[in-house]
Amino acid sequence: MGIELNRRRFLSVTASVAGLTAMGGLSACGGGAEQKTGANSDALKSALPNYVPSSAIKPDIPSVAGGPDVLTDPGFLAYPSNPVTTVSGIPGKGGKYTTVTPLWGTVPTADNSFYQAMNKALGVTLDMKPADGNNYATIIPTMTAAKKLPDWIQLPSWWNANFNVGELAGSQLADLTPYLSGDKIKKYPNLAAIPTGAWQSGAWGDKIYGIPSFSSGFVFTGAVSFRRDVLEAKGITADQVKSADDLMKLGKELTDAKAGVWAFDDLWTYMFPSWGVPQKWKVDNGKLVHKYEMPQLLDALEWHYNAATAGLLHPDALAGNNADGNVRFYSGKTLIVGGGAGGWNASDHQSGTAANPDYRRAYFDFFTADGKGEPLIEIGSSSRIISYLNSNLRPEQIEELLAVADYLAAPYGSAEYTLINFGVEGVHHTMVDGIPTATEEGKKNVQPQTYPFLASPPAVISNPGTEIVTNDYTAWQAANVKHLKKPVFWNMNISLPRSMATADAGQAVEDAIKDCYHGKKKVSEVKEAINTWKSSGGGDKLIQWTDENVLQKFGTGQ
Repeated sequence: MGIELNRRRFLSVTASVAGLTAMGGLSACGGGAEQKTGANSDALKSALPNYVPSSAIKPDIPSVAGGPDVLTDPGFLAYPSNPVTTVSGIPGKGGKYTTVTPLWGTVPTADNSFYQAMNKALGVTLDMKPADGNNYATIIPTMTAAKKLPDWIQLPSWWNANFNVGELAGSQLADLTPYLSGDKIKKYPNLAAIPTGAWQSGAWGDKIYGIPSFSSGFVFTGAVSFRRDVLEAKGITADQVKSADDLMKLGKELTDAKAGVWAFDDLWTYMFPSWGVPQKWKVDNGKLVHKYEMPQLLDALEWHYNAATAGLLHPDALAGNNADGNVRFYSGKTLIVGGGAGGWNASDHQSGTAANPDYRRAYFDFFTADGKGEPLIEIGSSSRIISYLNSNLRPEQIEELLAVADYLAAPYGSAEYTLINFGVEGVHHTMVDGIPTATEEGKKNVQPQTYPFLASPPAVISNPGTEIVTNDYTAWQAANVKHLKKPVFWNMNISLPRSMATADAGQAVEDAIKDCYHGKKKVSEVKEAINTWKSSGGGDKLIQWTDENVLQKFGTGQ
């Protein structure tokens, strides 16, 4: 959608930075100040804001519930015409504040026409200071060390360890619990429409500190997608793949190396859950188990090793060249690939059809490796984009900025959302076939990683102009939402001792796993790496500490 940044596109863009740490729910913090956790305690439950869904704008495709806190994203087949206004009056009272957010792109000029329009609409002067996202992890600790944080700052949760957010909460970051807990949030209807789980993502020490952006009840690492147009032309449909064996047989059928076609690109990250392997933790008979300890992990690796050594993966994938993965897929050199949650959108469809007019992506439904039982797919954190207010702000200033956040969280397609994401019509965007389309002025100044990084509404699925994508993706979510479950330590912020950060990363094991699914190391060599990790790499200590200090004290968070 032009320059708009929806949650899925953002996750796709930043996947290389964030990795998969969100699924584990642990962050490493150093010593010094008191460490706080955002755990699943009774005190936190009473502090969380009550959820009041918005009815301001009706989606074309409503959400489908899959269980507690699990919900598909609503679908919009077109950008809402005649956008409604959800905030009466001007939220601010003339205050002046500084903000810092990460930006992966060109920094707009200060006091540009878009910033001026936003300040007028918000009734405050926000001094927007986007910082280089590539260096954000080193920029912010300098500010916190000097105790010179801005009034409003974005701290992506995958960098909680770098920023020591567990220490900052309550010392440099403001406690929002007195303003937002329970029914108090009803003062801010758009913030109240953010699901409760997303607020827990910004909780520390049984209190609310963070304001979530891009929240969703359908957060998943990714899935295995395929060229639907190519497979259907061969008489192959998705429902024919119900197990890992089915997929292996299909891979052998589709691979024709002489013709330059391989069935698979990298699948590991999105396939291993089929064997019942969690992203990090499992509880078995009350005992905490790390995924490295599970024999199912080795079973999953055996399948991937066999696929690699059988010549079913594209040679560039085996060489670790993931940068050109989409090019291989669009050109039909690979037909089945693993993909992150941000990969199924209008941009993908446009790139694919440019290479082949018949291009159509689809995901396989989740399945178990043996084709029996129910797949277990872990949902990720409800939000990973969390902003915080400075603890030096006075109560009336906090209330003013929360009113501004309520404006920024206006629902998709509203008048406020249109201004925040596309700027002023006729200046920063024009409507082309019902779609807000950026002008040259808009391309320069309306950055999607500024205001929406301070607060934004829950995610939606919308690809105006490529409705086929929205229909396909919402249908797939609806068919698979029943398989999504909360992982151990879901939405829990845990301050892990820094001494255990290396063991938590498990880099030596992850490197061995990567070499194995590329056919370069045998499964037995991965097992040796795991044994080393457990005995001398700190793995056993990590498991014991997490069991005693998290599981036994706070439960699973499920």
